[in-house]
Amino acid sequence: MRTIGVAIAIPEPWGGELQARRRAYGDPLADAIPTHVTLLPPTTVSDEALVEIEEHLLGVAEHQTPFDLHLRGTGTFRPVSPVVFVQLARGIGDLERLEACVRSGPLHRELTFPFHPHVTVAHDLPADALDRAYDELAGYEARFPVWGFSLFEHGPDAVWRPQRDYVLGRRLPGPDLPEGAGDASEG
Repeated sequence: MRTIGVAIAIPEPWGGELQARRRAYGDPLADAIPTHVTLLPPTTVSDEALVEIEEHLLGVAEHQTPFDLHLRGTGTFRPVSPVVFVQLARGIGDLERLEACVRSGPLHRELTFPFHPHVTVAHDLPADALDRAYDELAGYEARFPVWGFSLFEHGPDAVWRPQRDYVLGRRLPGPDLPEGAGDASEG
């Protein structure tokens, strides 16, 4: 058995910048979790299920298109959960559709909380550190295109590492077709 997750990694320079902020707030998970938007939370699967899961994720990616994300300002899940995050101002609908597709088929599972796309910057810290993160990143803003998502695995050292990337809109590899076959321009 292994623990996997599916997420959109926040590209540089923003990913490293937010990871450094998370570290500065004293979050011990800052170096174990790449800066991301979660599409599938930690899920335990068997080794045998990985082939089907990877095929599923290839299919999901193939039928989605790239989109833009705009991160702006902060939010929190307090008092329910001691989390401060950077909010999404654009791309929420695209993320909701993508998350629903990822969390289907062999990855179908019920969630503890409704899906709320965000980028965590402080988790399970004292109230003053959470307040500091909330206040200091209130004016934070970043815009970037989303090219795809990644399958992550939680290692025995408790670090999350990307295992495979899935590019949005990319066709699955298939058999070579004879010249001209499948060309819609020919009558």
